[in-house]
Amino acid sequence: MGKTYIPKEISWLSFNARVLQEAGNSDVPLLERFNFLGIYSNNLDEYFRVRVATLRRLVLLGNKAKAILGYSPKATLKAVQSIVLTQSERFEEIYAGLLKELRKHRIHFVHEDQLDDTQAEFVRNYFRKEVRSRLMPLIISKENKLPNLTDDAIYFAIQLRNSETDKKRYALLEIPSRNILPRFILLPERKGIRYVIFLDDVIRWGLKEIFSILPFDELTAYTIKVTRDSELEIADDISESYIEKISKSLQQRKKGATVRFVHDREIPPEFLKILSKKLNLGTEDVIMPGNRYHNFKDFMKFIEIEGEGLNYPKLTPVRHPALQYGQSILSVIRKKDIMFYFPYHPFDHFIDLLREASIDPYVTSIHITLYRLARNSSVINALMNAARNGKSVTTVVELQARFDEEANILWGNKLLDEGVNVIYGVPGLKVHSKLCLITRVKGEVVQRYAAVGTGNFNEDTARVYTDHLLLTSDKKITNEVLKAFNFFSANYRKDKFYHLLVSPFGLRNKLVSLIENEIKNARAGKEAWIRIKINNLTDEEIITKLYKAGDAGVEVRLIVRGMFSMTPGASGVSDNIRAIGIVDRFLEHSRFMIFCNDGNELVYITSADIMPRNLDRRIEVTCPVWDQAIRKEISDIFNIQWSDNVKARILDAELSNLMVSNGEPPMRSQTEIHRYYTEISS
Repeated sequence: MGKTYIPKEISWLSFNARVLQEAGNSDVPLLERFNFLGIYSNNLDEYFRVRVATLRRLVLLGNKAKAILGYSPKATLKAVQSIVLTQSERFEEIYAGLLKELRKHRIHFVHEDQLDDTQAEFVRNYFRKEVRSRLMPLIISKENKLPNLTDDAIYFAIQLRNSETDKKRYALLEIPSRNILPRFILLPERKGIRYVIFLDDVIRWGLKEIFSILPFDELTAYTIKVTRDSELEIADDISESYIEKISKSLQQRKKGATVRFVHDREIPPEFLKILSKKLNLGTEDVIMPGNRYHNFKDFMKFIEIEGEGLNYPKLTPVRHPALQYGQSILSVIRKKDIMFYFPYHPFDHFIDLLREASIDPYVTSIHITLYRLARNSSVINALMNAARNGKSVTTVVELQARFDEEANILWGNKLLDEGVNVIYGVPGLKVHSKLCLITRVKGEVVQRYAAVGTGNFNEDTARVYTDHLLLTSDKKITNEVLKAFNFFSANYRKDKFYHLLVSPFGLRNKLVSLIENEIKNARAGKEAWIRIKINNLTDEEIITKLYKAGDAGVEVRLIVRGMFSMTPGASGVSDNIRAIGIVDRFLEHSRFMIFCNDGNELVYITSADIMPRNLDRRIEVTCPVWDQAIRKEISDIFNIQWSDNVKARILDAELSNLMVSNGEPPMRSQTEIHRYYTEISS
């Protein structure tokens, strides 16, 4: 498709650049800017584990790879390396600037050579009490093989030198920061100034104690980090259970090929050469010099410091106006549809619904899909409580939720122990739909209630991800949600869906027909437009259709957070297509689509992105919205976001990420949406 299609891996880097923009934005509160550095770093780790790892695999296929992708994986990898190095320079520049800003707020980062006597005493005690017992160094020798370095960890590569003989030895030491010790430690204040030290530097301070029995007086530690290929290879062995296959694949993941090696740029060349040899790094591997510290994702859990303008002011979730304390939620849904929009509405509403269902004497069963769960999940607690109360509870637990596989196996076992019926996904398809079905039987009357959403049933992410959840008792929807759960339990049984759009069975074709309908109307001189808010848009067939729509006179407006392979606004190609991306305090995760349909608007919410994997290889559910008030609400949300000129970036062929600047008074959509819901509820 030439310049009309941007490789998704390149467009993703453009999205992460928008995150980096927020870290560099002086209008963003200071500690929030550190948080955005953490998000950028965390995103990049996952990108290398998944996207870059996949490209490297495809390179091995030679010419076949280009046919599969539509573009050269080798050329794309080269472009990735160049973009990431440029972004890394910008990252370090922003980080240095943020440290200066911290000092203006009387908060100083110090390292082990800058401690006064009181601070040194504190570090000594902290090291001996909390850190020392957790440090287990490995001496590097010709005979020793290096262990498989964990790709979520950081390590010290340590050079030990005897200054008299110039004899050198080398060692490796994992920094125990992953859910073991805090990465940042507050030191005693001095004259009203607060001091922070990295755990790394506490360990540097104590290295001589660790290696005291060895004849070396100069010890220098350089931080290194490995990122591994994290794609699971699930063997097709019918003698093994699905859980056994996943568990075996998780063990293999720990030995995945290295896709990135980051090192302190001060490391001596001969030491780097030894490490490269031990880690089997070749000329094709991504070897990136960095500064003294790695794993900046830890800034997502930075120390809590109070101070004027250091954090965003809180936006308290607004109680949904249809729900009153002490009132049955099921009775409200029986009368009308309800739409939650997290985090503007509290996720507690959904927990309250599950709790009510778990103790309602007439509720007989609860069915739910589980993809990613909170660390201490109230959803799980409510489901187990329902089972204890004699309800039939069925959970569809997706074992292939990337990086949550182990957690989901544990949750599945916990549910099984409580008598919950656990279905571990669908062979060959990832269950990504967000569905819950509550069945209530009173006398001869069977009443079902469905929840269909765009995001996970996860109270942790619901505080920072925007997502829609529709609650309805409409039989046209509830009967088809039941069909979906019947399919999960008996995969050979494929019912017809007349209202829900379910991939991989019908969503792609329906999406094509909805776009073609707008093309037909535009050519007939009728009003025709498409509004889509989505996380990722990379599917070539749908992109081609959208180009045709724009060419036919359909006004296409797109709000896309992440990967976006289109080139809007290109003369003669996509003049009628405009796209923006919003990066702000909440991660824009909700997905919905509105089609003009000659004035009789069609509105859908969906769990699916517009990508081949979502349309062809996953169970996704797209749900029509029929309630007029909710339809208006979704339309209002789109219009508010489309008017954003504070946090919205223009998405274009140049990947420029220019801020929307329309001369209007400042309008920040997330703040405006919170005000919108506050007014509705008052």
